[in-house]
Amino acid sequence: MAHNMADLPSGPLDFYRKKASFNWKDMVLFLEGEDIVAFKKHVLRTLEDDPLFARQPGEDLPIEKMRELTFLRVKQLFRHEFLIKDEVMSNPWKTVILSDCLGMYEWAMSAKYFLNKGMFGATIANTGSARHSKYVTDIENMTTFGCFALTELSHGSNTRAMRTTATYDPSTQEFVINSPDFEAAKFWVGNLGKTATHAMVFAQLYTPDQACHGLHSFIVPVRDPKTLLALPGVLVGDMGKKLGQNGLDNGFALFHNVRVPRENLLNKTGDVAPDGRYLTPFKDPNKRFGESLGALSGGRVSITRMALVNLKLALIVAIRFSATRRQFGPKDMEEIPVLEYQLQQWRLIPYLAAAYALEHFSKSIFMNFVEFQLGQIMRDKSERQAEMGREIHAIGCSSKPLGSWTAQRGIQECREACGGHGYLAMNRLGDLRNDNDPNCTYEGDNNVLLQQTSNYLLSWVHAKHRDNVRIRSPLHTVDFLEDSLTILEGKFTARTMEQCMDSAVPLAAYKWLVCFLLEESWRKLEEQRNSGKDDFEARNNSQVYYCRSLAISYIELNCLQKFHDLITNQDTPASLRPVLSKLCALYGLWSLSSHMATLYQGGYLSGKKPAELVQMAIITLCSQLKDDAVSLVDVFAPSDFILNSPIGNADGQLYKNLWATVMQGNQVLERPSWWREFISDKPVVGSLRPKL
Repeated sequence: MAHNMADLPSGPLDFYRKKASFNWKDMVLFLEGEDIVAFKKHVLRTLEDDPLFARQPGEDLPIEKMRELTFLRVKQLFRHEFLIKDEVMSNPWKTVILSDCLGMYEWAMSAKYFLNKGMFGATIANTGSARHSKYVTDIENMTTFGCFALTELSHGSNTRAMRTTATYDPSTQEFVINSPDFEAAKFWVGNLGKTATHAMVFAQLYTPDQACHGLHSFIVPVRDPKTLLALPGVLVGDMGKKLGQNGLDNGFALFHNVRVPRENLLNKTGDVAPDGRYLTPFKDPNKRFGESLGALSGGRVSITRMALVNLKLALIVAIRFSATRRQFGPKDMEEIPVLEYQLQQWRLIPYLAAAYALEHFSKSIFMNFVEFQLGQIMRDKSERQAEMGREIHAIGCSSKPLGSWTAQRGIQECREACGGHGYLAMNRLGDLRNDNDPNCTYEGDNNVLLQQTSNYLLSWVHAKHRDNVRIRSPLHTVDFLEDSLTILEGKFTARTMEQCMDSAVPLAAYKWLVCFLLEESWRKLEEQRNSGKDDFEARNNSQVYYCRSLAISYIELNCLQKFHDLITNQDTPASLRPVLSKLCALYGLWSLSSHMATLYQGGYLSGKKPAELVQMAIITLCSQLKDDAVSLVDVFAPSDFILNSPIGNADGQLYKNLWATVMQGNQVLERPSWWREFISDKPVVGSLRPKL
């Protein structure tokens, strides 16, 4: 298969490509496999060959035109039908790869497509029943176009407090949907601004006895599919320009006595009988609520991956730029590539290591989620299945912050590492930064989500203290906590920089760090409660430096652990293991370096030597990986058409490509249309200055 991958064009980047310690095509095959390589090639080539997807780097379109083009391209995706249901069932990972490919091209288009097919369509299929199959069919052929309406103007993270109501009327067997006031308007809903015909509306369900049964989801028509005009009782509109992803129409909706059939309630977790009786298989309302929002766990895992795609694209641009941009050099000698500078290596290569760590981690947690979903489909009611749901929720709530924040910081570093050229819109780093930014917020604000993860970890301590349970979870992410007392007795043992460059060193330090922060967070909470604080106040006062740091350390440990397991696996090719081992060690040490104060505070580190060793190891690994950096981004790189950044083109002809793109710009050599304003009516200086 490797010989079917096209060779990269020859040019200035050959200087580094010839120095690489591994074959980039072997790495592609190892990470993705032949089937995925072929699938990606097909999708990306199809987009490149279809005239509807033609574009110019940095083009600045009016929003209305942008929305139209995005919609036309989404419609074209239906015609191409890159994935059929059987393919998804046999290899669910292809759904993620399709999202990667569409996102590499443009995120607004990808979001518009998947909000309809995934968040709306798949959630109906997963949380509804046979009576909803018509909607699933209509989504497949685009008869209906859907959206996921959970967030409201005055409530986002606090989903339980949503105020839209759905009151059952037994006389007509309908639900009456109402927004109590404008603050309860559904808000930030992707696809709702201009195009959605139906919304999955989350509302508080009321039965005729005035009992509220909590948040449930309903299929609510919002526009006439034949005219796209709002239906009676629905006030629906567009929110306006955002910081990014403006091809996606985010909107709002207010409902006034909108009636939908009883059958429009998605009834997997709760139903209403024709006479108005509420029926649910769940005895515990909290479990029913958790199950009804299950779609969000998969969404958070997907967002981790979306952020990674953005980081990879930015790294491709910045590292290729750094390998061909020459500035300064030793006295009386020619200028050298900026990638040769220690500072540039330290700024970029740790993010490259993070991208490889997240590459493997995002796939691992997605496959865990697939396993969990399979159990849901098979109606697995075992304790293990329930426990896996809790664990996946904890992983999803922390992997999204890890992925989106790493990408946010990494893209900004890439932008700055490309100097002024990185600020040119045509080089795409600004769009990548702005399009990545919402990953930090939607489907749960990162800082709020981390509290879910720390709550999960603290629940194990509680169970240990109360019932002396053995700490063991289905995905084994907390098993090491069983040995917490032994781990906390450990100290940093590396004595040389070379010893430090083994990923087992940061891995051991991370296990100590999580155990320490868990113990400290538990102690802080107990201290708050003992001082008379209620549970809400105690938790609120224990986030900064405690629970928040605990959740971040836990997910960084898990990401590192997965990468460490990969490089020590006998199936990992011997030719790739050295470079992957360096990346793994660098990721571990670099991530760990942000926790040095805590490691000293708890006594794991002492004296100046450990910090020096970690710093020297990070700098040395960056230097050792410098010659591999270009080939490492070649592994991720799509075609120049998809990357859409002249300074990141595969041929490395940095200035030639940038100049050509600038000269192709619209009206680039023309004088402004308002040139007469310059030559006439010169200002009388000070004529508008007050005379007093």
